[in-house]
Amino acid sequence: MAHAGLTGIHWSGLNKTLLAIVLSPTLGMLLAMLVMLVSSWLLHRATARTAERSFRGLHLISSAAYSLSHGLNDAQKTMGIITVLLYSTGNLTGEFHVPHWVAISCYVAIALGTMTGGWKIIETMGSRITKLSQHQGFSASLAGSIILFSASALGIPVSTTHTITGSIIGAGTARRASAVRWGVAQSVVMAWVITIPASALVGAGFYALTLLF
Repeated sequence: MAHAGLTGIHWSGLNKTLLAIVLSPTLGMLLAMLVMLVSSWLLHRATARTAERSFRGLHLISSAAYSLSHGLNDAQKTMGIITVLLYSTGNLTGEFHVPHWVAISCYVAIALGTMTGGWKIIETMGSRITKLSQHQGFSASLAGSIILFSASALGIPVSTTHTITGSIIGAGTARRASAVRWGVAQSVVMAWVITIPASALVGAGFYALTLLF
């Protein structure tokens, strides 16, 4: 918008993305509640020890699936920006494609960022919104990965954080509504709302700075 105004925006693509921002946490919450219900019914005759051991293994698998879906959706956004920049400046020859080094760089960067700077977010997701058990963690991760794999297959960029937050709230609510710290959840949602226009303003500001050179 800073460069071309409102006419520079492809609203069909943007509207799809904005709709997904709202739908992804909502669907994640509903799906996590469904997974909690179905998995509880399937293991209702198991002892507490057997159920805990089973969900510990399932949680590991579902977490791996969510990690894969995280890179499948989030990393693609950065790849797209870098590749468009390379193509528009003539540094990418031939047909439009994502070079392997761009893909690998984005995957490594997102993994390192999560490993080194994501602990406070992990703490909020895993203990501050609700105290996750192995069963709830499995349900949230499975629901989130299903949403992200589906969005990626449809070519829709969504926020993995929004999705897993909705899934965690759904898993907590399935146990009991009071298990969710709704004040923390509200703060997270408010941060989402503020981040989008704030990011737009920062982007416009940096574009304005480039015009000085």
